[in-house]
Amino acid sequence: MRSGHMMKGYSMRKISRLLVLLLVISACAPNARGEINRTDLVLGTVCTLRLVDGGSNRTADEIFKRLKAIEDTMSANKDGTQIAEINAHAGKDAVKIGADTMFVLQKALEYARKTEGALDPSIGPLVKLWNIGTDDARIPGKEEIRSTLSLIDYRKVQINPTALTVRLPLPGMKLDLGAIAKGYAADEIARILEKHRVRAAVVDLGGNVLVFGKKKDGSPWRVGVQDPSSDRGEYIGLVAGEAMTVVTSGIYERFFIEDGVRYHHLLDPKTGFPAKNNLVSVTIIASSSIDADALSTSAFILGLEKGMKLVEGIPDVGAVFIDLEKRVYLSSRAKKIFTLTNKGYTMAE
Repeated sequence: MRSGHMMKGYSMRKISRLLVLLLVISACAPNARGEINRTDLVLGTVCTLRLVDGGSNRTADEIFKRLKAIEDTMSANKDGTQIAEINAHAGKDAVKIGADTMFVLQKALEYARKTEGALDPSIGPLVKLWNIGTDDARIPGKEEIRSTLSLIDYRKVQINPTALTVRLPLPGMKLDLGAIAKGYAADEIARILEKHRVRAAVVDLGGNVLVFGKKKDGSPWRVGVQDPSSDRGEYIGLVAGEAMTVVTSGIYERFFIEDGVRYHHLLDPKTGFPAKNNLVSVTIIASSSIDADALSTSAFILGLEKGMKLVEGIPDVGAVFIDLEKRVYLSSRAKKIFTLTNKGYTMAE
């Protein structure tokens, strides 16, 4: 038995009682006439939808129905999903999946190759081993981590995009699309908003913020980037723009502390431990939510230097890095659209 005090961060069971990760500032009041607002627990997090201009209850119904369908297909934590079936057949036969799941898996594998495994969809065994974000979170033993790492290798995942099949060749291998599935879900929300000819909307999917369309007064949307050292809704600065997605990965939401050490959920597939690189959060600004989701995780795992290089190599993507010393680092694009407002933070040179 380990000695020492354990303190846990937010667990999945507590998420429904929390506010959104990022504060979205709009000229419209939350209950302004004509708006439709809806909040629900889906994909393991809180989703808040605001139809600011256009849309109807039917629009909201279709959005949450689609989110539930994605969860029931791609979650690694629910029985009967396509990902759960793939994992259950590891070391055995291939599993037939849907086109949507194949698309998301291929995108995850694409980023695995781009980042040399910093984002690895075969990380499932490591996620299960640590169980961070649940009441069963614990520090695994060195031998447990060593044996688990032998199961993590995106290059071993066998896919047949034509036949829509996936096979994991080793018993114990597990897929986990948690680093990218919410991004896909946000893109699906945007597709439905466009289908229903919604003119303006704001979506917060557990820190994946989507601002859609244009505000009535023509001013840009302003999205607040969460202050990692404060309560939700406290922000360090603002991102201004139109029709964008803002996604943050950080160490302050899902973690536990034991013997004074914080163990967060952003696991490094190479070491088997939470990434340790002096960063507390990475925020990505982009037009595609699935790309922003993948990049926020990848850039965090890679660290400031390699993460910034990754972002700078992708057109029209911005990034805000925050380190433990409360220094803020901006990519080239972010410098044009981000304004620091919190005096407790400083801009890095």
